[in-house]
Amino acid sequence: MRILVIEDDSTLGNALREFLSQQGYAVDWLQEGHQVVDTLVSQHYDLLLLDLNLPGKSGLEILRELRAAAQTLPVLILTARDSVEDRVAGLDSGADDYVSKPFELAELAARVRALGRRRAGQANSVVEAGALQFDTVGREVRANGERLNLSVRELSVLEMLIMRAGKVVTKQQIVNSLSAWDADFSENAVEVYIYRLRRRLEGTGAAIQTVRGFGYLLEADEIATKA
Repeated sequence: MRILVIEDDSTLGNALREFLSQQGYAVDWLQEGHQVVDTLVSQHYDLLLLDLNLPGKSGLEILRELRAAAQTLPVLILTARDSVEDRVAGLDSGADDYVSKPFELAELAARVRALGRRRAGQANSVVEAGALQFDTVGREVRANGERLNLSVRELSVLEMLIMRAGKVVTKQQIVNSLSAWDADFSENAVEVYIYRLRRRLEGTGAAIQTVRGFGYLLEADEIATKA
């Protein structure tokens, strides 16, 4: 999942980028409000973390512009404005969730996971795709109950395939979701990680199929979710 963080405080912005990167997300960070809309037009993101008090343009202005342009990107507001009126204004302007500063990083991570599951159409924390079980909280994949030892990148690619099991995921979708500005992640890299994952999945009963000219598909006889 690729996340855009809009936060003018350099200390908090750096901390958020480092923390979310450690969680396995591709993270970009902007400090000024006027940069946001153009960035979202030219780049793909799965989630926007938006501060309200920004130089140049307020977070509420940005949010209203995005929703007026029919942008459905999930938005999580991070702000020191914690009154009921501020929360109502943020949610009514189109935010999907609201976190007041100061906040615990563990809570933020849980809210990010929840929004990611909602965007993928999954309601619960464990997603099953045939022989595979992906724990979105523990950030691990098990095959027939046995934990797979995956790198962060391998896990991120497999997560996309599991969350869309039975559907084709294109190379470009994988690149878009996993590439931050400071990271070089190409279609060739996707092929390398798919090759590694196929080796990891040998003997598990799960298989990644290549759909020529389109992308990859995780074959799963049964797809389910559970709490």
